[in-house]
Amino acid sequence: MSSYGNLDRRHFLQSAGAAVAAGVFFGSRRLAVGQESPNERPVFATIGLRNQGWAITSKSFKFADFAALCDVDANVLGDNIAKATEKQGKKPDAYGDYRKVLERDDIDAVMIATPDHWHTKIAVEAMLAGKDVYCEKPLTVTIAEGKLLEKIVKQTGRVFQVGTMQRTESDQRFLQAIALVRSGRIGEIKKVTCGIGAFDASPVIPEAPVPEGLDWETWLGPAPLVPYRALPEMRKGYGGGVPLYSNCHYAFRNWHEYSGGKLTDWGAHHVDIACWALGATDTGPSKITPLEFVLPVPYKDGYPTVHDQYNIATSYKIQADMPNDVELLITSAGDNGILFEGTKGRFFVNRGKIVGKPVEDLVDNPLPEGAIEEVYGGPVSENHTANFIDAMRSRKQPISDVWSHNRMLEICHLSNIAMRLDRELNWDPARRVIIGDDQANTFLAREYRKGYEIDM
Repeated sequence: MSSYGNLDRRHFLQSAGAAVAAGVFFGSRRLAVGQESPNERPVFATIGLRNQGWAITSKSFKFADFAALCDVDANVLGDNIAKATEKQGKKPDAYGDYRKVLERDDIDAVMIATPDHWHTKIAVEAMLAGKDVYCEKPLTVTIAEGKLLEKIVKQTGRVFQVGTMQRTESDQRFLQAIALVRSGRIGEIKKVTCGIGAFDASPVIPEAPVPEGLDWETWLGPAPLVPYRALPEMRKGYGGGVPLYSNCHYAFRNWHEYSGGKLTDWGAHHVDIACWALGATDTGPSKITPLEFVLPVPYKDGYPTVHDQYNIATSYKIQADMPNDVELLITSAGDNGILFEGTKGRFFVNRGKIVGKPVEDLVDNPLPEGAIEEVYGGPVSENHTANFIDAMRSRKQPISDVWSHNRMLEICHLSNIAMRLDRELNWDPARRVIIGDDQANTFLAREYRKGYEIDM
């Protein structure tokens, strides 16, 4: 087992303890512990506002004041400025350039909900600008980005919450699941299956005019400069109001250039809970094996050769060999959720239910008092933002820290690499490199487009 995560946590907490001794910091405002501020509510800004950006913002009005909102789509920005003004009774400032947000001394923390390929650059620069960060999952698109974020959190002592809200919310079902595992209700755990679904393949998506109000060049940012593509059919339901098939809003998850598909979308939630239950948040797998998978376009040397269709795997079954001989399966088949199997039983959990005989047995044999709180590390917060703000005040780690997130996300990233190269990968969780495969190791990082390198 690697001690890397524990070392970073220790250094972080040492620096955080020094901050608490000196006083609680909100941006440029320092408060002695217990001293009342002219404004006790922290000042936030959100960068990236579609869908989840508004979701995390709207959950946070109870706890924070929003001084600014930022998005590269003027229509999205305008709509959310209007909603935020109505919610908090005060109009936040509007920006198309996130750097203007980071320049402001009155902003204590930023919430980042841009497409995935922007997360690391903005988060690093925000921490270096003295901001605490709440960043949506998946935190990164490469393993190297995760290592960089750990380094900057340690260097700056900033508080960093990842938006894996299943750790706090979902009526505590996932916390109950972990408590069941830890209390031995299914015996020795042998297998965990994460059902995360898949995306469908796309038809050919032609080049199209960039929608009015969208700064396409900036939306691409660190990713390669390519034409905007879209078909006329519009998406309905969650994430609706945009083209169903495109290389932009919502559909960006279907392209390796911007995301990691369902592996890093739902996988970032369910694999996280699986690793937490297994006690594997400081280590990783020894091997990743792509048992079954379908890529929607041809690949050569790990890269798609077709550029006008989605390139993320459409179906898959991937095995990760975890510590203590536990088999972790990630699959596109079956119900969305997590199946835990042990020597004495099994149960299933997702956001809507937790079912199985070990759950039924709780009627006559409930979990010990405080079992949920023990998993969480204290009283469970009202929501994920509340936990973040508590951490901002205490300068302690939030419930979803960068180290545990990166460790589980490495499984998801490695799974994508294994499918792209069509072979199993042997992983060294201590050095965090792929063993004996130079080509595969080239996929652990990516090159940022000129002009969009991280400003350090």
